[in-house]
Amino acid sequence: MERIAEKAAPLLNLPPLRSPMKPDYPEKFSRIAPHTLYPHLAPEQQQQVATWATHFALTQQELRQVCEWLRDLTMWQVTPLASAPPTPTHKKQLLASLQQQHQTLAAAGPRFDPLPQHRETTPPRTPQWLERNQLGLGNCPVASERTRCCNLLTLDMVENCGFGCSYCSIQTFYGEREVRFDRSFASKLAQLTLDPEKTYHIGTGQSSDSLMWGNSHGALQALLDFAARHPNVILELKSKSANIAHLLRAELPPNLLCTWSLNPQPVIDHEEHGTAPLAKRLEAARTLADRGVLIGFHFHPIIRYQGGEADYRALAAELQRRFTPSETALISLGTLTYIKPVLRTLRQRGTPSKILQMPLHSAAGKLSYPPEVKRELFRTLYHSFSPAWQQQVFFYLCMEEPALWQEVFGYQYPDNEHFEQAMLNHYRNAIARSSA
Repeated sequence: MERIAEKAAPLLNLPPLRSPMKPDYPEKFSRIAPHTLYPHLAPEQQQQVATWATHFALTQQELRQVCEWLRDLTMWQVTPLASAPPTPTHKKQLLASLQQQHQTLAAAGPRFDPLPQHRETTPPRTPQWLERNQLGLGNCPVASERTRCCNLLTLDMVENCGFGCSYCSIQTFYGEREVRFDRSFASKLAQLTLDPEKTYHIGTGQSSDSLMWGNSHGALQALLDFAARHPNVILELKSKSANIAHLLRAELPPNLLCTWSLNPQPVIDHEEHGTAPLAKRLEAARTLADRGVLIGFHFHPIIRYQGGEADYRALAAELQRRFTPSETALISLGTLTYIKPVLRTLRQRGTPSKILQMPLHSAAGKLSYPPEVKRELFRTLYHSFSPAWQQQVFFYLCMEEPALWQEVFGYQYPDNEHFEQAMLNHYRNAIARSSA
């Protein structure tokens, strides 16, 4: 893919204004601007946008769109180019020039140039020890009947993540600074009553990272004890950390499933701030697999970027070299999917990131890649695994429409209940084999 020119260039300029197009527009601008991303733009961009808005009498929707384009381009570390004509004389020329640049860069996808070294620093967080009224056990927060969902139960050991992944929506719900720990999590978990005739798949990596906090306040040990008391529970610890120190000291129940979210190192360097490098995640997985722990991997989110196809193929080859299908319970595939409030928060935050340098398509009430892009991303990665892996490991798509399953795997489940049952059956069989 040809590289798109991303050199800094001046903002589009206008000739000196003699008078506003509409005498009352400045007052209107002061009313509508706060309802857009205008207050979050840099001062020089605010000045330029105010000039454009006054000169062309931009509507609130037009102003909102212009501010979003500028905010995106700034986050992508691109300065709006002086496209033809350099000095727009009509509103349509201004909007078309900005839209053209934005669409061209989004269609091309980002470049993740090598960084001198991986940055493993963690953003500042303020821990708070609270007494929650009840145990944070519930249904997956993004479950939907419009997409295939495995009906995972989520257990909130901690609220908010200590990592700083640019695409993460967790801070949208919990804020950017506070991390909340439940003082009595262990006692609440010990009192939980479950149906002994039912199999439960419970994950702890939805509201925070499952391993990065270690055994803080005994929470991780409480989870291990809980799994040991309830053999009908499949407990999944999902992480981007390599902090397995407590797991190496503890007695681990056979119904424990440790999984890692994976991306090629360029994505980790640029977009997954504070997380463990890819090599350390794989090393942690290898260490636990050697102890007989079932492991799994989540390619989620898969990100389309220039050169990314080769990187994902190489990562799939690395997994097949270092692990066997019999010790790998699952591989999930998913990609960037947003609801509008999350997009708004990411843009308001304005962290330098190319994560939104993508064509946004409306699907199942959310915004993601167009179907043809998803299909290519998922098929490329899935077919990078050998037939033995495809047959022995449970592959699935996370929160995707049923038709996409058919296009990627050649089959689909009729509903979420059939998907859930197939997953549970596979996990139970894998646990039985590993315990034999």
